[in-house]
Amino acid sequence: MRASGAAWEALARTHLERAGLVTLACNYTCRYGELDLVMRERDTIVFVEVRYRAGGGFGDGLDSISARKCLRLQRAAASFLQSHAALAAAPCRFDVLALSGAGKRGRRSYR
Repeated sequence: MRASGAAWEALARTHLERAGLVTLACNYTCRYGELDLVMRERDTIVFVEVRYRAGGGFGDGLDSISARKCLRLQRAAASFLQSHAALAAAPCRFDVLALSGAGKRGRRSYR
């Protein structure tokens, strides 16, 4: 399962880099959880959560982001910024890149 997740995260990373974002970190882990991708778009730090769902039986990847998950992402992002003081004053945002469908031709949803 972890290898599959890494493959989808790599696909998401490539997509975002082609869109002009610069990767700062992948799979940043701290006591609060994990940040899939930390990227920079111009002067903004972007924390990206990558979600993949093969089918829509339980909703798509966007539906799987709970309030608890949002809190964990916020805490992990704060930890990342504490560890990288040079970035701490930069504007930040959280994005979710949701992938769904079978194989490499799955649908992408980005917000």
